[in-house]
Amino acid sequence: MTMQMEDSRATHPQDASVKTFRMGELFSGPGGLGVGAHLASNEHGKIVHQWATDYDEDTCRTYASNIVGDEATRSVVHADIRKLDYEELAKLGDIDGLSFGFPCNDFSLVGERKGFEGEFGPLYTYGIKALERFQPEWFLAENVGGIRADGGATLRQIFGDMVDAGYRIFPHYYKFEQYGVPQARHRMIVVGIRKDLDVEYKVPDPAQFAQADVSAGTALANIPAWAANQELTRQSPTVVERLTHIPAGGNAWVADMPEHLKINTRTKLSSIYRRLSSDKPSYTVTGSGGGGTHIYHWAEPRALTNRERARLQTFPDDFAFKGNKESVRKQIGMAVPPLGAKVIFEAILNSFAGVDYPHVEASLVKYIPQSTQA
Repeated sequence: MTMQMEDSRATHPQDASVKTFRMGELFSGPGGLGVGAHLASNEHGKIVHQWATDYDEDTCRTYASNIVGDEATRSVVHADIRKLDYEELAKLGDIDGLSFGFPCNDFSLVGERKGFEGEFGPLYTYGIKALERFQPEWFLAENVGGIRADGGATLRQIFGDMVDAGYRIFPHYYKFEQYGVPQARHRMIVVGIRKDLDVEYKVPDPAQFAQADVSAGTALANIPAWAANQELTRQSPTVVERLTHIPAGGNAWVADMPEHLKINTRTKLSSIYRRLSSDKPSYTVTGSGGGGTHIYHWAEPRALTNRERARLQTFPDDFAFKGNKESVRKQIGMAVPPLGAKVIFEAILNSFAGVDYPHVEASLVKYIPQSTQA
């Protein structure tokens, strides 16, 4: 990025009227939340990088080079959260805000849905542990919408733990295409405010973004040649021929698909060889790509490049991802869209500054154990 997220340890004149929040990140990903926090900083407050950690080395390199501006910075820690001593993070400085987009694999609607019994399900507890250790003024936690699918038992467990850690929480199911993001990406996001603070967070009203152009056609227009991560995906002649029979918005299961191009599987996932519609938001960008799960262009018989995927995720063109093409694809798919994150971080800053803004009721409050939210 041309403009890196400001490091909290940089020396510069401070405007005493603007509060600065030092943010730590667990499961940081490549920097979607970091970019969003940087973009949200305004006359009411700003959010600066303090430290971040992720288990993937390429992801850490991407975050460090783009958010901090120094790939070798000590403030981005490459580590397995299950083995990381939080005192190593504490040495990097205190935090006022914590973000953690804990891995969603075991709660996703796609997959075996193992929940707490899976490898990734218990990882949210490391966010709870960080809340208890650092006691930041606020936090932002993100996960997939499928986490609600067990009747709410999982949410009640997670929300109860967040409240027990000392926070009033404001959980909501955000549809990012309603907030200016050119992608149908639906996520559960919880904003928490420490109980001793007289601050009330409110979910931003999506109506203020009703006129935003969130079409894939606009999102993918005029990508500069200098932008990184534009390598094309190799497609076999069979795949190219198959795509020519699929209309914009369609997938591999079109009725008139020639016999030699048909895919014979029991499960007919709608995402297989699915092409975008230029006049609508993209479907959800994921980290997958094999077996016809790339995102496919509406007019050209090809998969999108990683830069095009990054555009749908609202990363700026000068944000350069590190690693090979497959690694970059996964990083982009795991990220929170920066422009979606910006909306939420702006609301946090406005809430702490006492600035009112259009809002709606949080949609997931019914899952908060009422005996604990006080």
